[in-house]
Amino acid sequence: MMDRRMNAPTILMVPGLRDHVEDHWQTHYANAHDNVRTVPPLQRDKLDRSARVAALDAALAQIDGPVVLVAHSAGVMISVHWAQRHRREIQGALFVTPPDFDSPLPEGYPSADELELHGWLPTPRERLPFPCVVAASHDDPLARFERVAGMAHDWGARLADLGRVGHMNPASGFGLWRDAGRYIAEITER
Repeated sequence: MMDRRMNAPTILMVPGLRDHVEDHWQTHYANAHDNVRTVPPLQRDKLDRSARVAALDAALAQIDGPVVLVAHSAGVMISVHWAQRHRREIQGALFVTPPDFDSPLPEGYPSADELELHGWLPTPRERLPFPCVVAASHDDPLARFERVAGMAHDWGARLADLGRVGHMNPASGFGLWRDAGRYIAEITER
């Protein structure tokens, strides 16, 4: 009988535009598990979509065997843009609180003009080539639930309703997110 851990996928965390945040649920999850890697932050061109997609592709090139993407916020958009241009096999993905870049974001976030200038628009809506769970919030300041539900539908993903959890980040009261493991297990155990 083969050891199940030998075939366990590598979990690749894809942070959003704010990159590494110490008290973020992705950081807590990564620190608690051995099979997790994180896409490193960019040193320049931080808002450039092409640079972000290239960083994800470079991180994936360093991993042998199955991979599960676990993306938050703009990390979801990085992953979706990557999936439209690359054909590496991905076991599945957990996409948590994707922003709606096609609608105006709150003050302090990039404007629609900045997002378009840096290659983020339009948001890819094609079906993803891997199974996916999209976890959405009813009170996320960066996306209305209905808009995220539409993205999940177009991507062929299962929509997970998280209730009222804001943007699922430290500003919304989330550091450790105990349910992250449950959603990741749903994908890794397929």
